[in-house]
Amino acid sequence: MIGTEVESRRRRRIVVAGMAIAAVAILASSLASSRSVAAGPEEMPSPHTTEYVPSISDLMIATIQPRHEWLWRAEQNGNWEFAAYELGNLRGAFRRLGQAHPTEHDTSFPDMIASVTEQPFNELDSAIQAKDTAAYAKAYADLTDACNSCHQALNHGVVEIRVPNRPSASDLNTNRASRN
Repeated sequence: MIGTEVESRRRRRIVVAGMAIAAVAILASSLASSRSVAAGPEEMPSPHTTEYVPSISDLMIATIQPRHEWLWRAEQNGNWEFAAYELGNLRGAFRRLGQAHPTEHDTSFPDMIASVTEQPFNELDSAIQAKDTAAYAKAYADLTDACNSCHQALNHGVVEIRVPNRPSASDLNTNRASRN
């Protein structure tokens, strides 16, 4: 009888272990299938799916115009380090704009951007490195004029950029002296 009890316990353990293994396999299988359902659209992209590309206006208003203003405010506050930072950001924003919109009015948009911004950007960079406020003011005005000439060329003359002349409504602090 003792041999039969031992044999019976062994069978129960094997059955319980088999059921546990089956339960784990079922659970793993259901998790894998739920993940593949969630990932389904990525695996089989719809032929009607289109990628969103912000318009030139969206990029100008969201990335270019604020950097143009922050670039000016940084110099006004004597924060040359931030001016250099924003000049780099402005260059990058224009580059991304040209990548997003390679042509405009049958013209290479990156080439158009480079043709009007390259000289003012280089002059701004030199003025920032030298911490020369007079050279900076001239280069900034030249950049602003370049923006407006591009707007004119693209029949968007109604969009006129100017040197800021009011206190900032931005929450960005470019004034190093007022930082804690």
